[in-house]
Amino acid sequence: MGLIVVTGLSGAGKSIAINALEDMGYYCVDNLPPRFLVSFADLYGMSESNLEKNIATVVDIRGKDMFGDFFQAMEELGRKQYPYRILFLDADTKTLINRYKYTRRRHPLMEEENISLEEAITEERNFLKSTMDRADYIVDTSTLKPMQLRKKIQSLVDTSHGKGGLILRVVSFGFKEGIPSDADMVFDVRCLPNPYYIDELKTHDGTEDCVQEYVMGFAESREFFDKTASMISYLLPYYRKEGKNELVVAFGCTGGRHRSVCFAEKFAARMREEGNYVLLTHRELEKHTENI
Repeated sequence: MGLIVVTGLSGAGKSIAINALEDMGYYCVDNLPPRFLVSFADLYGMSESNLEKNIATVVDIRGKDMFGDFFQAMEELGRKQYPYRILFLDADTKTLINRYKYTRRRHPLMEEENISLEEAITEERNFLKSTMDRADYIVDTSTLKPMQLRKKIQSLVDTSHGKGGLILRVVSFGFKEGIPSDADMVFDVRCLPNPYYIDELKTHDGTEDCVQEYVMGFAESREFFDKTASMISYLLPYYRKEGKNELVVAFGCTGGRHRSVCFAEKFAARMREEGNYVLLTHRELEKHTENI
């Protein structure tokens, strides 16, 4: 039996995540008070037919007064040797505000306190920081469509069940839109030659051969890539030994369409050749206007 605890900021997509897990065969419960987590695992694990099944629950700010029991419950699950993982969903404040305006719902903390929406989000973020620090997986949903989030959840869970070990997530991004909040390592490739200023390459992106050939045609690009890939290959066994479930490596350039995408593509291919399980995302190429 395995337990996934879905938590994170209000409006970050927890309902979509728990629905995706339910579609994958998990027995799911929404808004479970943390003090009942161990009892929930006990009850569902008592039946012989349930021992190999999986359960998931959402624990969030709606049970704020009872959230203090969260870490105590996690420790008790560990003592009972129940396998569990914490999935934390995050999003930037601007995105969360837009989602609340779109759905016309009130933030849970606004029901209890006379504060603005932005203040409620800031308070919740501060309140959940220690939980985020303990999370096995952190997913930034700021730029994800609902279907993209469902696929990401499914990829994380499928990988954990099927292959085990470390998930290496490679992200390309543009500094204009900010650094991905869940990135463990960030590499700035703005120092490399920019295809944007080449007329015949300007409208293409780093997934295409013409851009990749231009970027990697320079000695400094090849040396940068080789040293970066070698360093991370060297470090991966230590991250696995430390017990890390996911490592997010991000490559950034100005607009997030040319150099960063090229490096992310090349790096993901290199890591797969070395036998790693890799998830690849091009953030700026997957921009959307749809709200979660």
